[in-house]
Amino acid sequence: MSAVFKQADDGIRAMTLADLDEVMAIEEAIYFFPWTRGIFRDCMAVGYPCRVLQIDGRLRAYAILSIAAGEAHILTLCVHPDSHRRGYGELMLGDILQVAREYHVDSVYLEVRPSNQAAIRLYEKTGFQEIGIRPDYYPDEFGREDALVMALSLGD
Repeated sequence: MSAVFKQADDGIRAMTLADLDEVMAIEEAIYFFPWTRGIFRDCMAVGYPCRVLQIDGRLRAYAILSIAAGEAHILTLCVHPDSHRRGYGELMLGDILQVAREYHVDSVYLEVRPSNQAAIRLYEKTGFQEIGIRPDYYPDEFGREDALVMALSLGD
């Protein structure tokens, strides 16, 4: 998959404050209720691994991971709507899971909308399993949507 990197500065790297305009553009293009710029700044300020994927000099995806007590939680993993179905989500997921392994995490958790079947397929393909439901977790344009809670064991 590294063949997609055509420019020297393309690839996956740490998110910086300078990336926030592009991150917010993606966030606002995807979600009816996007995170705020302040949430992203706070995630970086507290030291969460915040990662971006740059292709052809433009941000195409990002992911944020929180880590505590041997567990990690994927807070967000988002791909620009113009870049879906190109393997970028899989690249970001692989990267963020590698970060979790570097922190010696035993388990990784996430929430996903049941309506986001593409993401669910990606997570299941990677080994995540559904472990529960959080009722009315996500706001959406029609009210609220449940979240599927998924987990992946990285332990031996």
